[in-house]
This record gives sequence, structure tokens and C-alpha cells, in this order.
Amino acid sequence: MALVDMSVVEQRYRAVLAVQSGETAGVVAAQFGVSRQSVQNWLRRYRDDGLAGLVDQPRRPETSPSQTSVEVEALICEMRREHPRWGARRLAHELQQRGVSPVPSRTTVHRVLLRHGLVDPRPRRRRRSDYRRWQREAPMALWQLDIVGGVLVDDGAGGTFEAKVVTGVDDHSRFCVIAAVVARATGRAVCLAFADALARWGVPEEVLTDNGKQFTARFGRGGEVLFDRICRDNAITHRLTQPASPTTTGKVERFHQSLRRELLDDHDTANPFASLLAAQAAVESWVSDYNCSRPHQALDMARPAELFGPSQLSESRAGEELLPLRLPPALTSTNTLVPSDTASSVSAPVEPEPDPVVEPAVTPWTGGPVEFDRVVPASGNLGVCGKQFWLGPVRAGVTVTFWADDEVIHLLIAGARVKTVRSHLSSTDLAALAADGGRAAGPPPLPPAEPGAALEVDRTVSRAGTISLGSSIVLAAEILGGRRVTVRVDEQVLSFFDPETRELLRTRPNPLSWEQARKLRGARPAGPPPRPPVEPITVQRRASNTGVIMVAGQKIALGRGYAGRVVTLHVAETTISVELDGDVRTVARTTTQPVRSIKAHRPRKTGQTYVS
Repeated sequence: MALVDMSVVEQRYRAVLAVQSGETAGVVAAQFGVSRQSVQNWLRRYRDDGLAGLVDQPRRPETSPSQTSVEVEALICEMRREHPRWGARRLAHELQQRGVSPVPSRTTVHRVLLRHGLVDPRPRRRRRSDYRRWQREAPMALWQLDIVGGVLVDDGAGGTFEAKVVTGVDDHSRFCVIAAVVARATGRAVCLAFADALARWGVPEEVLTDNGKQFTARFGRGGEVLFDRICRDNAITHRLTQPASPTTTGKVERFHQSLRRELLDDHDTANPFASLLAAQAAVESWVSDYNCSRPHQALDMARPAELFGPSQLSESRAGEELLPLRLPPALTSTNTLVPSDTASSVSAPVEPEPDPVVEPAVTPWTGGPVEFDRVVPASGNLGVCGKQFWLGPVRAGVTVTFWADDEVIHLLIAGARVKTVRSHLSSTDLAALAADGGRAAGPPPLPPAEPGAALEVDRTVSRAGTISLGSSIVLAAEILGGRRVTVRVDEQVLSFFDPETRELLRTRPNPLSWEQARKLRGARPAGPPPRPPVEPITVQRRASNTGVIMVAGQKIALGRGYAGRVVTLHVAETTISVELDGDVRTVARTTTQPVRSIKAHRPRKTGQTYVS
């Protein structure tokens, strides 16, 4: 029985007596420091129940229809004790699966666990709001790959060693496609696991990895690692994360967290796996449950296998011509991966592994041009033998093939030439490149071998109106200063034209021989000849003190009334039209000189001295 505070009861009793003696309720309420309504309530309760009515009354409702039943509360506690890793959301989901109605909310389940001491009361962690969450719209659009450690295996000599797990999850469905235990996470071991997954599940459109040396040579010595070779041969786009940004591959990192908590943490130094085979079997059993049985909170409690089914897989690849899997010869000789029948228990058709593609052997280098591969770094500035090749950050992680000799270097991406420069390499440099993964090169990709064929190069005109063609400085036109143009190199003529519209701008005599032209930086086979301009050129001129203007070497007298004024002219092939106060005066063009400037010159300031 609860103790009664007699001082409170006595205070209320004296307030009641004061009102009964003639004082108003408002005055009594002011004396006792309470509201007038409280005094009225004390009077009513004293009339009904006497002194017992002045005792504090319980505020708890007599009934609570929405209260969780004792049976459901007991079931929640039983499930939590049986599965200590299940949280409130998982428990609420399991209650719904067992037919409990109404299903208690996640907050109600958490309060039940707190009430029975099955969870520790901790302050709620505030979520960060600066994360950009994303997810591919269909399965097989993107795989996230990574490597995780913490697999302790008995070494047979009374100690343990730490093995690694090569992991991969589908970005859309969170379906685990790779879970291979390896003694050492070498490049070959990672590629074997990747190749095994490609053979089992098919070829994804993209893969996302960090910058580990098993995946890329982005921050290494350059060249193409085996993983990039597999991606290139199978038309897989390989995407790399920015350095020190693990949240980009957050889905596979979250997979690692579940793997550690639910499996790897139970096998410490006192209870290691008996062997690599035992570790692989345990991992595959856990992955099978992860893919097919347990609901995933990020998928609205759906199972990953439900979103990675054959129907969705075929829809995501609809319209594509599925090519046979291509693997480098280094992976088709032997495959040391442990078979993983357990992980493939999803009801998806497993096609037989196609015959490996037999590729021709690499021709050893015995002199002459060399071909070699390099990966563009994050800066976009690729270095080869002391020279930098600018390709831009947008091409970071892309494999570039070099065709090089002691005269010219061609850069190709996916077989398409993107740049040609004069070579700085000596025979010693070529030999070193050949020894560092290079190979004997075939015929040069550009320019064509037929003497006399037309070529094209791109150049930017200098402020003086000139361009550089090899060792020759050629005048284009002052009016083209700062403009990007394409130059068509014919046997006798250089044609300058706009690269977008292919409109002819200028022609000049060709000072180059065929051998000089074919070695030009950026030379390529010429397209169709440029077309002559069809519209007149609009320019401005300032009339002199005598009212005379000059355009294209031709003087036009406007009259002294126009002295110092700026007028607009339209220069065509045979006529020059001058706009004068709303009227247009047209004169015949008597010169063939090109237009060298567009804008009118600025007038000299009074008293200004010019030094020549």
C-alpha cells in the first residue's frame, strides 16, 4: 500500500475549511499558491469522500486496449534470447510472418526489450545527412567488389594465419556473387574468384572497386593489371572509388560487417577454422542463408535472391547480344578455386562454362616499334619515360595502348586513336618498355601508307595568325587568331576550315613533303573536302578623318560626314555592302585579299606617343 503524504492532505483540508468559513475560492487559491480549479476539486472530493477524497488519486487508466498482450511480449523476449543479433525491426518482421495481429511497431518492440533488460539503453545515434545514397535500377548493372580479412585458420603447427575473403555483391539486390576464401589476396587469386563468378552468374555491365593493387595500377608503375584485362575483354566498365572514400562501396562494406559479426568473430584464435576448405564451406553456408533466407532491411525486408531472380536478370540484359566469356590465358590453364555448390543454390539457371578463348601468343620484341598499355591516373596526366601525356581526369582508370617508335607515338583507347605526338624515345627506352610488359607492334594506326593521300590535323591559330606544322610556321590569317581549325594537307594546298561545319576559311600553299606530312602530330586520314563559305563576312571599320575606310585591301570613301564613325560592312566574294544610317550602300569588290580583322580599331588618345 502506498504511503500517504499527510502534510498534503492537511493543507488541502485547511483550504476546504477556509472556503466553508466564508472565504471565496479565488482568495483561498491565492493564499495556498494553487489554481482556483484545484480548490473547487478539493471541495467536491471532500463532499463526496471526506478526508479520503483529499488523498492523491492514481492517474493510470483502468484499461489500455492498445497495450501489447502478455503472450506477444513473451514471444518477443523468447525470440530475442534465441537470436541475440535480431533487432527490433527484424523481430517485428518475424512476428508478422508468424501471423501475430496486430503487429507491434518497431518502437513498441524496442520498449519491450528495454523493459526486460534484453538491450542496453543507449542514446540514439544521429544519422549523417551528407551521404548521397544511390542504387542501380536493375540487377547485373553493377557489382561492388572488395577484400576482407579476419579469417583465422589453423596452420597445422599449433598456430594460426589470417586468410582473406574476396567478396562481391550486386548493387541492386545485395545478392552475394563472390565469397572466395584465399590464403593470400594476390592479383591472380582475386581474378580467379572474379572469373568464377562471371562463369556462374554472367557478365555485369559495370564493376566498382577501390584502388587496391589487385584491381588497378592507377597509383602504381602503370600498365594493365590482370583484373582490368578481364574487364576489357568482356566489355565491363571498371569504376574506381576516390582515395580514402570507403562509403562509395558502402554496400559491400556493410556485407563485411554482417559477415564478421555473424561468422568470423566466432572463430578467434581459440577457435580457428581447421583449414581453408573448412573456412570456405562455412562462408558458403552463411552466404546461402544471407542470399536466400534472411530478409534485408535495405530491401524493405525482401530477400536478396528474390530481386536477383532469373526474370529480373533477363530483363536487365534485354536486347543485348550475350558474348562468350573471355578469359586471359593466365586464368584458363588452371583454376584453383574451391567449388561452391552451396552458394549457387538459388533457383537460377547455371549455364555450362564456355570454352576458353584461345588467344595468339604475344610476339616477342626484337627491335622496331613497341606496343604497351598504361592506365590513366587520377590526375589525368600519364607519364612514360619522363614525358607527360595529358588525357584529362575524366579518363582516370582507362587503359591506353601506346604504339611507339623513335619517330612518333600514337595513343589509342579501345582501338581508336586519340592522340599522336613526336617521339622522345630512344632505342634504349623502347627496349626497356618492351621488357616491362611491352610487345612487338604491328603497323602504325595512322597515317595511311599511300603516298600522296590527303591528311588532316587540328591546330590552334596563334595571335599572329600562324600555326605550326612540323618544323614549318605557316600563316593562316590574323582574323583566325585564337581559333581552333582543322588543316587539310593535300599535295600542293593547305586548306583551313572549321572543324564543326567544315566551312572553308583559307587556303595556303603546302610547304611540306609527303614524308614530313605523315609525321605531323595528330595526323589522320582526311575526310571529305571542306565546302566554301556561302555567307558574307560581317566586319566593322572606323572611318578616317576624311571619311575613308579600308577592308580587304580596298578603300571605300564614305564622305567627311562619317569621319570617326564606326560602320558595319558585309564582305562577300564580289561585293561589299556598307550599312549607313539605315541605308545599305553596295560597291563592287576589286581585291582578292582576305579579311584580316573583324572589329574596328580603337582611336588613338590625344597626346599619346607611339614608339615603333
